[in-house]
Amino acid sequence: MGEVELFLPAASSEAVSTDGKLLGLIVISGLITLLVASLIGIFAVRYRRGSKATRKRLPTWFSKDIETVWTLATAGLFVAIFAWAASQDFALAVPPARSTQIHVVGKQWMWKVEHSGGQREINELHVPAGETIELVLNSQDVIHSFYVPAFRLKQDVVPGHTQHMRFNPTEIGTYHLFCAEYCGTQHSAMIGRVVVMSKEDYADWLTRQPEGDDLQEDGRRLFVSKGCAGCHYGSSKVRAPRLAGVYGSSVPLADGQVVTADDQYIRDSILQPRRDIVAGFEPIMPSFAGALTEGELVSLTAYIRSLAVDETAR
Repeated sequence: MGEVELFLPAASSEAVSTDGKLLGLIVISGLITLLVASLIGIFAVRYRRGSKATRKRLPTWFSKDIETVWTLATAGLFVAIFAWAASQDFALAVPPARSTQIHVVGKQWMWKVEHSGGQREINELHVPAGETIELVLNSQDVIHSFYVPAFRLKQDVVPGHTQHMRFNPTEIGTYHLFCAEYCGTQHSAMIGRVVVMSKEDYADWLTRQPEGDDLQEDGRRLFVSKGCAGCHYGSSKVRAPRLAGVYGSSVPLADGQVVTADDQYIRDSILQPRRDIVAGFEPIMPSFAGALTEGELVSLTAYIRSLAVDETAR
């Protein structure tokens, strides 16, 4: 029989930190369990029926002091563990200065992957080792959950919302990819693999894939064919917000709020245009809900993101 592994290989920097937290919790829990079990054993033996141990009642102040110290020590330990774990989780939420961005769409019952250069995969994800990878996740139908055990990462993907998952793969190899949320009759078949490659091999892999239009070019064509250019280009006679440089900027709304134009905002503006009306503009844009697939929404968002700050209307 082969050797039984207690832990899966830690194939990302996030997996190492997660395993550290798990090991720390096991050690702390073990020490507390040992302390409590030892006290129970000592008291059970010392104060057993028939023993000659002194059973005088302790002073009231002694009981209160013990209870206070025990309560404060437990609360302090809880806060320390929470702060330790939360600091690592918050670090994952900070957008990196540089990352390789890959778009993933979950649908019954597959993962559709598209790289920024237009390379497409189904139920496979090729990534370079030693680089920060940012997955932009969307669902086309029901709730899915992108789960890679070797990376110790799992992200639920909810229809209508854009989720982000960041990780830094460190070990070259092939790892399992699952959907960890029951999503229908063929949920158990929604599996794939993540292939971590050296940077050189990854670059070679990209060049060997069938060339297709990249996301930005595909989004530009959709922007024109779906009629978006008729309102949002500078030459348009319709008064609509200009999109050059809008991504990542602060957008004032008609109700006085100010929001950041991120992926979720762009998506909501396309599907629910009357939800966040830009200050100074009328709510005349029609909804494209049902008229665009998840892949088309991803391409349009990528195109809007690509518009330079100094780009003038065409």
